[in-house]
Amino acid sequence: MPKICLVEDEAVLLDLYRMKFQSEGYEVVTAANGVEGLKVIRESKPDLVLLDLVMPQMSGHQVLKELRQDPATAKILVYICSNLGQSNEIEQGMAEGANGYFVKSSLTPTQLAQEVKKILK
Repeated sequence: MPKICLVEDEAVLLDLYRMKFQSEGYEVVTAANGVEGLKVIRESKPDLVLLDLVMPQMSGHQVLKELRQDPATAKILVYICSNLGQSNEIEQGMAEGANGYFVKSSLTPTQLAQEVKKILK
């Protein structure tokens, strides 16, 4: 069973995504901020990380940079999942090493789950 790590500071969204992915048969680990996210990712070695950008304590940009610099986590699939949908934000995330970019406001949880299914095939 593939393991997904959700790093999202909005509790309602975090629960919604967690329930959706669990119902689709994924193992799900979660973190509510960037610092916690780094710890959970390093400990659980997920198959995929869905990473928010705007979070307390440590931004998604900082988390992504740390993951890419650490040989133990450098190869983990990381998709940014943010409401920041401007092209400069997307370009910056991709330049920092994201494998892809989802704009939360343009995808329902079901659509996001369908995209994740394609990625993890």
